Amino acid sequence: MHKLSVVEKVGYATGDAAANLVWRGALAYLAVFYTDTFGLTAAAAAMLFLVVRLSDGVTDIIMGMIADRTDTKWGKFRPWIIWSAPFLGLFMVLCFTTPDLSENGKLIYAYVTYIGLTLAYTINNVPYSALMGVMTPSDTERTSLSGFRFAGAFAGGLLVMGFLPELVAYFGAGDDAVGYQYTMYLFAGLLIGLMVITFASTKERITPTIDTTSCLKTELLDLSKNLPFIVLPLLAMTLFFYYRELYSGIFFFVVMTGMYIVIKRLTSQSTENMTGTQRDMVDLLTNKPWLILLGMGFLTMMFNGIKYGVVAYYFKYHVADELMAGKYFVALLIVSIAGALCTSYLAKKLGKIKLFIVALMLSGLLTGALYWAPKGDVVFIFTLGCAAEFFAAMMPTLFFTMLGDSADYSEWKNGRRATGLVYSAGTFVQKTGGGFAGALVLVVLAGYGYNGMDPTTVEASLPGMQLLMSWIPAAFAFAGAALMLFYPLTTQLNQQVSDELVERRAATA
Repeated sequence: MHKLSVVEKVGYATGDAAANLVWRGALAYLAVFYTDTFGLTAAAAAMLFLVVRLSDGVTDIIMGMIADRTDTKWGKFRPWIIWSAPFLGLFMVLCFTTPDLSENGKLIYAYVTYIGLTLAYTINNVPYSALMGVMTPSDTERTSLSGFRFAGAFAGGLLVMGFLPELVAYFGAGDDAVGYQYTMYLFAGLLIGLMVITFASTKERITPTIDTTSCLKTELLDLSKNLPFIVLPLLAMTLFFYYRELYSGIFFFVVMTGMYIVIKRLTSQSTENMTGTQRDMVDLLTNKPWLILLGMGFLTMMFNGIKYGVVAYYFKYHVADELMAGKYFVALLIVSIAGALCTSYLAKKLGKIKLFIVALMLSGLLTGALYWAPKGDVVFIFTLGCAAEFFAAMMPTLFFTMLGDSADYSEWKNGRRATGLVYSAGTFVQKTGGGFAGALVLVVLAGYGYNGMDPTTVEASLPGMQLLMSWIPAAFAFAGAALMLFYPLTTQLNQQVSDELVERRAATA
């Protein structure tokens, strides 16, 4: 077993610290920026978040395929981290810039820049996530590495979520549009520097066999023929989520039924006459651990995303102290680092499955209890919020560790390993969950009549903010705990898979 050095683990963690300057910044403040500074309505911003998720459904899969077939002297995944960093920094700035445009011009600008940001994030984060799966063959070391990774993620989040309100106030001097733009210049420069550290300090040690039966161009052409099977379910889900009426419900039901029939037929066919893309898809669709994790990634991201997405509104209007939101995020993220670093130890004691269920249930109950927080009672809010966040921090750590286990399981079962594709699905469901979470926050606020440019609408929307801070996200945590009961990869089976794969690789070396 190869034991990773602390230096390499910390180096890997800096990459997620950098990515979370974007990820958590967008998650926590982009919605309130769009409605209260940029000038979009809550409904228009909600639709924007949902539409962008449609592009992610395709780009994540394409990036996973490209990364799996990349072969350079620096490895498969590390080069993409350094190549994409400047573009990620650029679109981070552009997304939080307020140009002098008409209402329609601003909407078009928001779509272009937000799609650009998510595309740059995909090109960076899919290979970054997959890198963890090839740095070491040990699932124990991957659990430890995942803990370091998310400690880094929370540290990056600490910077952007904790200090952004103060930096906006400092740089803007009363003009939030200017404040946001100059703050993002600072964070973009830091992001690029941290990505360089990750590239320089990590190493790829597992070299999966590249599928040479067909070239990437052929695989992408084959994927393009199957795009309707990727786009249609996302479109149906988006329309039903946004409109919630009979016709969108019927469309959703018809599309999902058709998808089920197509998948059943595909998985029942012999793989001998399939293309590489189709074999990769069949491997994933018959990988029960991966399918369950797909659902878990979405549910946990909805849980965390809704909580983070409403904080800026909640403290601005319910607590009546806008800058207190930054202090709340600082408290949450300090607790999150502790939770992430405890995950490896607790997983050894309880097992990953049991720990995941316990974390979901406790975090959900503590979050739900925030519904009874007295208006303006900061001590009550901070206490319950931090307690809930300690357990919530374990969820992404366990999720990405278990994705590595599902990649091992696929190789053990099928003799093929598509690490990039496995992890691209992981980042995709997280981004989808984040997008839907942000959209749900805006949909609920719009349902209560909230208009960020009209202060008279605030009072009526306060009950919606309370629900978004408590029982609405808690419901997704409880659903995740129920789903986790069906996860089949026990500690014993994981060890068996790991041991047998080590023997196979040694035999073919």
